[in-house]
Amino acid sequence: MQSTVANRTTEKTNLASWFLDNRGLLGLLLLLIAFPFLLSLVEGQSFGDVLANESGNAKFMQGLLIEVFILAIYALSYDLILGVTGLLSFGHAMFFASGAYFTGIAFKNFGWGVGQTLLGLIVVGVVQALLFGVVLPRVKGITFALVTLGLASVFQIVVQSTEMTEWTGADVGLQGVIAPEWLNSNTARFHLYLLTLLTTFVVFLIYRRFVDSPTGRVCVAIRENEDRALMLGYNTFLFKLVALIVASLTAVLAGFFHTIHQPIVSPNVAGLGWTVAALLIILIGGVGTLSGALIGAAVFRLLEFFLDRWFGNAANFLLGAVYVAIVLFLPYGIVGTWRLRSLDIAKGWERLKKLFGLSQKETGD
Repeated sequence: MQSTVANRTTEKTNLASWFLDNRGLLGLLLLLIAFPFLLSLVEGQSFGDVLANESGNAKFMQGLLIEVFILAIYALSYDLILGVTGLLSFGHAMFFASGAYFTGIAFKNFGWGVGQTLLGLIVVGVVQALLFGVVLPRVKGITFALVTLGLASVFQIVVQSTEMTEWTGADVGLQGVIAPEWLNSNTARFHLYLLTLLTTFVVFLIYRRFVDSPTGRVCVAIRENEDRALMLGYNTFLFKLVALIVASLTAVLAGFFHTIHQPIVSPNVAGLGWTVAALLIILIGGVGTLSGALIGAAVFRLLEFFLDRWFGNAANFLLGAVYVAIVLFLPYGIVGTWRLRSLDIAKGWERLKKLFGLSQKETGD
């Protein structure tokens, strides 16, 4: 009895500690949930207008943020491969595109519901990861990147071929996809907004737990020095394959939401440019930081939107200039550079305390 009470007390303490440690993240989550309602008040609309999917700035901003959340989920999957495990892949867009195309085909051609489609996406994600994993024991580094680029290029050629017009729409893209009414971006945007927001939050927590787990630590060790990890007795192939499977499942999930939000799947999402977009997002936020993928997705999409809105044809030039400035002045990304600066500030305080002869014990820290 006492043991049971002690265990419950420990669980409550751990739960309270978790909420305390994640208060910033939870606060951001609550703020984003409330954001459409706050915006509706500014626009002179009621809370009911948001729930009723009335047109206005609140609905428009929800659509824009849904795109940010989708990009964040996609960028997290690429950060796990490149930033955490150290696998440079030029074919990551294939994971996203297959999720988007499969969702469209399942809804349009098969008449499947959301549950059936998600189960099918699990199979698609695992098969793709195994396909990429076949070459893992044989190639690494830039060779692996080129092989993945070749696989993704074949996929793009297939979806654009005239023989696949009935299924993928060939060069035109897959059009006329009708999402379920309760998730339709036109008729139930707040539902989709809430779902993509919560999914991004959950995926981030899962990824953070994965990186902190023994499996994640081995993945980090592979990134730092794979030969040493092998010497210590770890089967690095299996750990890299696990990372690929997790990343593939996450990317196809992002593709699923992409098709629901924008029921036209363009073959461009299967191209190298979409992989470069994921790379650019994590470079902006900070490679290997996970939270950098979230911040990088927001910066990437919002910059793209507002610069295009304000400057028109000059937007691409300005975007390029901003990206160059970020690389020059924030070489470790926004989150990476902030962490290094925070570390430097902490060391500076310690040196200042030593200078005045104050120890941690004397200052009560």
